[in-house]
This record gives sequence, C-alpha cells and structure tokens, in this order.
Amino acid sequence: MAGSSHGHTPAAWTGVTIAIIGFCVAGAFMVLANPLGFWGGMAIVILGGVVGWIMSAMGMGQPKKTHPVHRTAEQREPAGAES
Repeated sequence: MAGSSHGHTPAAWTGVTIAIIGFCVAGAFMVLANPLGFWGGMAIVILGGVVGWIMSAMGMGQPKKTHPVHRTAEQREPAGAES
C-alpha cells in the first residue's frame, strides 16, 4: 500500500482521527459502565466515517484516476522497474 499513497489524504486523516476519538470515548464509558456514553462514542465513530466520505466526495481524497488499481496495463510500470 505504500506505493499507492493509500490513506495519505486530508479526508483519510480526518476520518480516522475522529474515529479514534470515538473509540476512546466509547472505551472510557464502557469502563465506567455507562451504556449511553458508550453508544455516544460509537456514534462519533460513525461520524468519522461520514466526515471522511464527505471530504473525499468534495475532492480531498485520492483521485480514482491516479490510483494504481484503476490504471490500464499500458500505464503501469513494468514489474522489474525501480523508481
């Protein structure tokens, strides 16, 4: 994945950061035995996915044309080529 710049976009960083905060909130409330706070944390996790998706749709994600999976065989580098 390092060669495809997977996840190196503002949309990915923002979505994952919000999701991590949500997991921390949910974990803290799980230890405190507070189900309402736990589900609030899970809602924050879902919010992170939605925010990342919206940002990607706004153009802050990786363009599909530049992703190696979407290139044709002629556009790809030969297997033995080094950059």
